[in-house]
Formats: sequence, C-alpha cells, structure tokens
Amino acid sequence: MTPAELSRALTDALTAAAAAGELTVDPADVPAEVRVERPKNRDHGDWATSVALQLAKKVGRPPREVAAVLAGRLAQVPGIAAVDVAGPGFLNVTLDAAAAGGLARDVVEAGPAYGRGTAIAGERIDLEFVSANPTGPIHLGGTRWAAVGDSLARVLEAAGAEVTREYYFNDHGAQIDRFARSLLARAHDEPAPEDGYGGDYISEIAGAVIAKVPGLLEEPREVQQETFRREGVELMFAEIRQSLGEFGVHFDVYFHEDSLHASGAVDRALARLRELGNVYEADGATWLRTSAFGDDKDRVVVKSDGNAAYISGDLAYYLDKRERGFDRAVIMLGADHHGYVARMMAMCAAFGDVPGKNLEILIGQMVNLVKDGVPVRMSKRAGTVVTMEDLVEQVGVDAARYSLVRSSVDTSIDIDLDLLVKRSNDNPVFYVQYAHARTVNVGVNAAAAGVRREDAFDPSLLVEETESLLLAALAEFPAVVARAAELREPHRVARYLEELAGKYHKFYDACRISPRADEDVTDVHRTRLWVNDATRQVLANGLRLLGVSAPERM
Repeated sequence: MTPAELSRALTDALTAAAAAGELTVDPADVPAEVRVERPKNRDHGDWATSVALQLAKKVGRPPREVAAVLAGRLAQVPGIAAVDVAGPGFLNVTLDAAAAGGLARDVVEAGPAYGRGTAIAGERIDLEFVSANPTGPIHLGGTRWAAVGDSLARVLEAAGAEVTREYYFNDHGAQIDRFARSLLARAHDEPAPEDGYGGDYISEIAGAVIAKVPGLLEEPREVQQETFRREGVELMFAEIRQSLGEFGVHFDVYFHEDSLHASGAVDRALARLRELGNVYEADGATWLRTSAFGDDKDRVVVKSDGNAAYISGDLAYYLDKRERGFDRAVIMLGADHHGYVARMMAMCAAFGDVPGKNLEILIGQMVNLVKDGVPVRMSKRAGTVVTMEDLVEQVGVDAARYSLVRSSVDTSIDIDLDLLVKRSNDNPVFYVQYAHARTVNVGVNAAAAGVRREDAFDPSLLVEETESLLLAALAEFPAVVARAAELREPHRVARYLEELAGKYHKFYDACRISPRADEDVTDVHRTRLWVNDATRQVLANGLRLLGVSAPERM
C-alpha cells in the first residue's frame, strides 16, 4: 500500500462515515487528499495523520471521537493491520507485511514515473536563473544557481508543472560598455580601464575578435570599440552557453534585455501602469508608485534626462512574461540583490498581480571553495573569481552539481574539494551513486545465481527490520518530491537520497538476495530482489531530478 493509496482510503472512510450519518460533515469539506506522514517513532506505526484534528470543528465533535470513527472504518481496509488513536486525535496506521512490501512491485512497475505527481499540474512557470552578465565566465555563485535552478525545474516538472527555463541576457547597459573598452584596451596592449575587466579571458576574447574581423585595428577607435562590443559579447555568451551545456544545464529561452528597449516593451509597460493609476510625473521624471505596495519609496522609471532607469527593464520584462501566459515568474538572484526584493514585489502588485504567487524571488547565498584546508580565492583564467570551469575541472560535473544542490540556497556553503574527489562514504555524491551501483551489481549477481523477479513476489515474507525501514523510505519519495516542489527546495531530494542510500546499505548487509552456494533459491530471495530493484529505480529517479548520473559501476 502506497501513501497515496492510504490517503485515498482515508478520504473514502470520511465520505462513507458522512453518508452513514456517523459524522456530520459537508462533502465540500472532505479533503481530496489527506496528508499522511511518517511518525518520528516507528513504534507508533507506519503512517500517521492529523485529519481528525483538522476536521473536528467542522464536524462539531472532539477530535478523538472523529478519529475513533475513522479508525473503525480503516481497520476494515485490506492491508491495514492496526489503527490507533493517539494524543489529542492523531491516527497511527500500521500496515501488514504484505501491504507494506507490495510497494516494491509498485515502484518497479512505475519505473521512471515513480515519484512524479500532479500537485501543480497545469501550472505554467517561467523559471529564470543564472542570467550572468556576458562580460566574463560564470562565477561560483552563478554555478550554484545553474545547479539549483536546473534541479528545481526538474522537481517542478515532476510535480506536474509546465516549466520554461529562461536566461536573461544582460546586453544593455554600462557593464557592456566597460567590457568593450576592456577588450579594446587589451587589443592595443594598454592597461585595462579602471572600471574594466581583467583576467586572461579578456585577451582570449580580444584575440578571437581580431581574428574574426581582419583589419579591425586599422579602423577608427570608435568603430573598433563598437565591434569589440558586438562581437565580444557574442563570443563571451557563446562560451557561457557552452559551459552551461557541459554542466548539463540547457535553457528554453535566452531573452535579450536590449530587445525590451528596442521593441517598445518599456513604453507598453508604462502605458499599462498609467492605466492602473500607478505612474506619475514629478521633477521632470516618471515615477512608479511602489510605496503604495510595500516599497520604502517610489522609484524613478524614466529619469529627467529622458534615459530609462534600471527598473524600467524589470517592468517590461515582468509584463512580457505574464503576456506570454505564465502563471508564475520565479526569479533566482544572488545575495547582493536582496535589496531588490521589495521593489520587485511592489512592481508585481502595481500590475494588479499577487506578490509571492505571480512573482517569486529566491535569494541564494555565497559559495566558498576550500582545498587543503585553505580557501580557494582566484581563478587561473578569470583572475579575480573562481568559475564554473574551475570547479568542474577539480571534481567533475556530478560532484559539482550534487555538492551545490544538497544545501538550502539561503545558507552559505563551503565546498571541500579534497572531499569531493574521495571515493569514500564521507563524500555524499559517492555515497549515493555507490548505492545505485551496488543495486545494479546485486541484480547481476542474482541473475547469475538464478534469482529471477518474475518467478515470485510474496511481500508477506518481508519481515526483517531493515526490509521494513527500506520500504518505508521508498514510500516517502513521492512526498519528498512534492514537498521540494512546494517549498522550492530541491536540496530535500539530495538529503532524502543520502538517507535512502544508508537504509539500503544496511539492508544489503542484513538480507541476502543471492543464495549461498549450498542453498536453494527461495521466494524470499526473489522478493528481496524486487526490493533491491525498487531501490535502484528510486535512486536513479532522484539523481535524475538533480541532474546527476546514476552509474552502474564505480
């Protein structure tokens, strides 16, 4: 019996109790899905629910009385061994061995679909992440967003959403001018501008532009700078896209900031906000009335000199996303953008939308690399920062992605490069991947010993404690994925996989799947093989959500 099946049994029990007059409850108040959770103390049963506490007021009876009615009906459901009423009205449910073990077959038969759900089915989400300026390689903060953002997109899709991965290409503004001047200076062996960019990559890009445009250095200086601007940004961005692709991150949309200004999108956004009464003129400038929606002050959208302020692009870009039909715009920003949250949410409200619903902003904290106990500060190529290439070169894509996604984004993390290259259980990515490889090896050895799944499946034989704990962990996977999507926290999947790997290793140590040389193959071996293969499937499904490979041997 899966958690989803137990949830349906609870809903059916509520509906039947209401129809029989045992409980007075409006059918509209019967939840379509009753949440069941693992009790902290396994002595309290396999699953627990607080639905009786939630419905007591609507039913007009004490929670324990409501729970008692439900307990009586649940006890009659096949597969449920016992139902106890605990505390103020909790229901603790214990499954019989066959019902608990039946999950193994459910997982194997579901395959890659196990863990996927429909909690946010039909919802269209635009997820914008990384969006690094095309003025240099992706730094470590952007690398964290690449890993977390892509994993979050996968988790949201597993929960039923339609997700568009979007990269905002910042090709409009002063940083591009500084980049062009830096390339120009390097091409002429001049010192970099005081506010410019350094690092060997500037020489590489400048050399590539000169090779692409013969005779460029003979042109007037202003022509050279514009050429370096146009071609340099294109080359830099092509390199960024290549790095992301090699990191396993691919975007559906690359949106050019410059297009907002060239297409008149800024003017359209201002016109919409004027219609809503949220734009006004003062001191020769155009202002957005953000203070009316929680911001600490109103914001200038068009300056008195006629130039658009930075927020003008944000207005146009947000409206463009909504006009493209997205229900939610989710934006992932670095810690240095924390001050933008209030004005962005006020902007959302000014358009008549709901902050936190139509617009969500996730703020990520810093990443530090440590090697030999010493912080790694600089990149050989970028000069001033550590880049995606530096991290991948040191530990590989799998370890880099896993280490960046396994912690909540609102906490700073230290990544120990020495640990991530170790083939030991202290290395979390190795620990999980090794568990998957072990399940594959167990399957190979079982086949060689004549143990075949299709010959028998008797879940009532799964009575060992390590079997029970492993099955319980497998049952939790769909709820973990749903919760990770709901809270925008893909790290929950990684932490779950580490716990699952631990339970599998204990199962492996305690329960033989291949018989010893002097033993016959029994239904116990065959049924345990189902559990082994179910674990392999869940580990693979979970690693896939993180964009990490599930190796078959290590």
